[in-house]
Amino acid sequence: MRITSELLFKLANDHVAQRSKADRDIIAVYLQGSLLRENLTIGGTTDIDLFFLHADEIREEREFIRITDEIHIDISHHPVSLYRRPKELRSHPWLGPAIEGCKILYDPQHFLDFTQASVRGQFYRSDHVLNRARPQVEHARQIWLAFHAEKTLGSPHEILTYLQALGYSANAVASLSGSPLTERRFLIDFPERAAAVKHAGLYAGLSGLLGAPLVDAPKLRSWLPGWQSAYDAAAQTHLIQRIHPTRLKYYLDAFESMLEGERFQVVLWPLWHTWTQMIDALPQQPTNLQAWQAAAESLGMLGHAFQERLSALDAFLDLIDETLETWAKENGA
Repeated sequence: MRITSELLFKLANDHVAQRSKADRDIIAVYLQGSLLRENLTIGGTTDIDLFFLHADEIREEREFIRITDEIHIDISHHPVSLYRRPKELRSHPWLGPAIEGCKILYDPQHFLDFTQASVRGQFYRSDHVLNRARPQVEHARQIWLAFHAEKTLGSPHEILTYLQALGYSANAVASLSGSPLTERRFLIDFPERAAAVKHAGLYAGLSGLLGAPLVDAPKLRSWLPGWQSAYDAAAQTHLIQRIHPTRLKYYLDAFESMLEGERFQVVLWPLWHTWTQMIDALPQQPTNLQAWQAAAESLGMLGHAFQERLSALDAFLDLIDETLETWAKENGA
């Protein structure tokens, strides 16, 4: 099947029409994600990101619906109460950009029309931009301080928390020029975001903190069986929302595509981040844990090497702080 924007929009609209007719609790639906950008797929796979707003309490936060092996619908369910104060959404790091740039697919009461118009008003004013960026680097700093107070050796949970700090840091920079970074395109898009604030060198710093210089494409490819073994186990537990049987090809085909490119290191974020999430959530299984530990050692994230990485994170966060301060001065925030 040839994946086109026309096909994906039709699938999205058909599904929304079916669901809204059957469920009167749905107030509005909007579309976000790859369908609103030029690059629809990675490795020939994509998802359709829909957000359903409900009048009553939601029964589930997220669901995935298979269309084909290459296409699935990713639905996030939100209570409408999250959107009652649209002016405050301007400063929300995730919901603000989501609403500002979304395409409304269902809105019979014009609730989203009003909300989007309010969010878009002064959305790019420098103080609102900075308010979306600053809390993220502050979250990252709090994580570093918690590590600094305790002796750490690189358990799955510690490394997952460390990756969360990196995610917050990168998104603080990304928020200065656009929406937050998405999972599969995290390292693909970050160089452009760093360059947009005149700090292209931040990409090298982020890559170093992830351990990218220590691994090559064959090494990264050799981790895929271990990653898939953990995925198969995690997908059966429903412990992690995004780890779902429908999404296996979505990840694996993207990994293969990235590994075949010149910038193969971009696979490291979605591969290592999801793998660490799964190992942290799963009951201790020797085979899965050993494969993950071998990868962690290759990336310099075990034992004393992890302590050194935390020191480097401190310096990186200082640089992010300076980037935000410079941006604020240049833009009058």
